[in-house]
Amino acid sequence: MYIKQFFLKISLFNNLMLQTRCLSHYPFSGKISLYLHRARLIDSIRVILRSNSPRSLISLLNDPSVDYFVVANAFRSAPSPDSALSLNEILKTIPHFRHTPATIRALAKILAKSQRNAELKNLVDDIDAGKFWNVRVTFMDLMKWHAAAGDLESVLHAWNRYRVSGKQVSIEAYNIVMRLYVLMGKDSEAMQIFHKIISEGALPNCRTYTVVIEHLANSGKLDSAIKVFNMLPLLRIRRTLRQYSVLIEGFTSINRFDVVKSLLDEMQIDGILPVRAMQLSLQRMREAGFVKETGEFLRGMLPDERIKNVGFCVDSSDDEDEENVDQSCDDAGVDGVRLKPWLDPRALANALNDWDPNEVLALEEANFIWTTRLVCKILRNFNSPKAAWEFFCWVAYQPGGFNHDIYTVQRMMTLLARHGHVELVGKLLLKVRREEIRLPVSSIRLIIDFYGISKNADAALKVFHDAESLCGPMSKLYLMLLYSSLLRTLTKCGRNADALDVLEQMFLGGICPDVPTFSGLMYHFGLEGDFKTVQKLFMMVRQSGLEPDAYMLKVLIHGYCKGERSALALRVFEHMKSLNLMPDAATKNLLVKSLWKEGRRREAASVEERCNVINYSLPSALRGHLWTMSSADLTRVYDIYSNSFATVEGQNLQME
Repeated sequence: MYIKQFFLKISLFNNLMLQTRCLSHYPFSGKISLYLHRARLIDSIRVILRSNSPRSLISLLNDPSVDYFVVANAFRSAPSPDSALSLNEILKTIPHFRHTPATIRALAKILAKSQRNAELKNLVDDIDAGKFWNVRVTFMDLMKWHAAAGDLESVLHAWNRYRVSGKQVSIEAYNIVMRLYVLMGKDSEAMQIFHKIISEGALPNCRTYTVVIEHLANSGKLDSAIKVFNMLPLLRIRRTLRQYSVLIEGFTSINRFDVVKSLLDEMQIDGILPVRAMQLSLQRMREAGFVKETGEFLRGMLPDERIKNVGFCVDSSDDEDEENVDQSCDDAGVDGVRLKPWLDPRALANALNDWDPNEVLALEEANFIWTTRLVCKILRNFNSPKAAWEFFCWVAYQPGGFNHDIYTVQRMMTLLARHGHVELVGKLLLKVRREEIRLPVSSIRLIIDFYGISKNADAALKVFHDAESLCGPMSKLYLMLLYSSLLRTLTKCGRNADALDVLEQMFLGGICPDVPTFSGLMYHFGLEGDFKTVQKLFMMVRQSGLEPDAYMLKVLIHGYCKGERSALALRVFEHMKSLNLMPDAATKNLLVKSLWKEGRRREAASVEERCNVINYSLPSALRGHLWTMSSADLTRVYDIYSNSFATVEGQNLQME
């Protein structure tokens, strides 16, 4: 084993030295110069792969500066799997090139998407055999590749190995299996995976719900899809552009333009920038008479004429091919190829993370066309908030007419808030007020949530109190969610008295917290040992007409047991029994252990006995999560989903 690790390190070192020697022939003044050189190489390869000039590709790949980064992105940018594989064959003849994890993964993805299962299997076998010393394949890699290839058997094989490996199974693994079942028309199996996610205590994420919404919408069950979509804010799940696109396309196809209009309004509330894929749906809506509602969105989807093509005119002679950078040559001939320039926002942001004056000068000389979408993508990929702020300020003064809008401002604010830069966030909020920009409620919630991480309770309170002036009037649902975020931040900052004051203010304003908010508060005060407040909060739940769910009662039991109040924990257990609810196995074990530790052996034996007489095993986990989702809401989503396919083969799974 140690010999293998030794040779692995030697291989990695040799590969890095080889790449370094290759780049040393082409000294660059900085990271931006290197990025631009790589981008030109990638564009050249992209154009050649779309032409009929393989010899020019051979000469280009022999350039020592063609490294793993260039090759991996050339693979991803290839027009077809065949062209990517032909590129790989040529690379085998290039002496200086060695594959890296990035290039191997890009190649595997191409093989998977082209459903070349035998070749993909051979590649995986080569990796496992150590042919590529510096590459390792995870269960998630295997599942992604086989799912892209549509190989259900191989996906399930990797999935089962993953589940018995002892590693914590990622929610993305569930999502992969569920999506593949949906694509293959296996409705009942897809629902079983969703049931498994919930029953095993995994937390569905936004991609899980995207699979559910797509499944419902593509099956013609749009009303069910929109019901699930409308529940996502209650579950504290971010609604995504993909979800909006699927629903807008679906409701447009059946002329339900009233629903489309509501979705467009919600997009603005969520601060989501529309994409060009929605253009056909919005044009159809415009033709139906919704001119005002679609005008701004359609204007934002028009092609930016400032962005020119990458030209490459192929000469049939034996002379070397010449890259045509003159954009005035529109007639490229039969073999002419024109593409938009290759651009990687992540690599560009990484090159700017130090915000060196020389790098900035190189960026200015590159004459990028700055658009809202590009600026947002670059801001998202900055590691340094300081560099992100410098870029944000710098780009506003670049020639070309770029102006910051709501999308770039909210992106910058949330990045600064995540790192606790209260003063800079305050400056942007001042700009928002001065220019009368309406911020999305989701952005204000994110800022408050991030202030909890950076322990800035006073800043969170100030943002909360200014929320209405920043966002405009809000519905009771969004106000409740905003209050919930503030309460969570205050408890994280140890501001217990302020949290209780805000809770009282919430009730006085006619806003009732939901079950996850109460669960989060009770858990916090239980850890603090303030059981009087915990009991007071539980009474509030009952008085508010809310029904405690199993997860909330589990939280109470855990809190009391950790505070060595097993008698109170036992009382909660009795209450669970009266509601026909049962704890999960871990909660039962904790309660028995706590009762035994405090000398209540008879009660411990009674709990053990009553749980053992149940004719089914205790659940492995209870549905729900602190501050975010309740068991009832998860059950409601599952019921909507499963009832929509009530006639599919196999019986409907019941949520216990």
